[in-house]
Amino acid sequence: MDSPAGPVPGRTAVPLDDIDRQILARLLKDARQSVRALAEQVHISRANAYTRVGRLLAEGVITGFTAQLNPKRAGLGTSAYITLSTEQAAWRDISRELREIPYVEHVSLVSGDFDVLVLVRAPDNEALRSVVLESIQGVPGVRSTRTWLVFDEVRGRGADWTG
Repeated sequence: MDSPAGPVPGRTAVPLDDIDRQILARLLKDARQSVRALAEQVHISRANAYTRVGRLLAEGVITGFTAQLNPKRAGLGTSAYITLSTEQAAWRDISRELREIPYVEHVSLVSGDFDVLVLVRAPDNEALRSVVLESIQGVPGVRSTRTWLVFDEVRGRGADWTG
């Protein structure tokens, strides 16, 4: 039975059936495919595929459709993880500020020896230096930073949505 449109209060995970998982797996491989092609691949009607994709969007399971870039080929040859130690209870303000800094790709509140982990992809070391020393360290509530240069990256396989 399909859940009603919209998230259920108090729940973070949305119930997904096998068809939903197949749709997610196929969209993760190629989000540009038509709904008609998607419906054929998972053996449902086009109307059902539209309804399911719409529900997955409305429930926040699918948050958007994007292109995946090769950062180096796109001119962002320097990547680094920046760890931040912050003032307690400053997360909301800090995260809001960090999202607005050019070249900041991802921001996470974490546990452990530091408070925030930031992925920065910049054109070169000079731009990275500016992002870290001027922009990130200039955010109110950031006490200290530590920079970890990325030498190479590979993508993991992620979740298995088909099984």
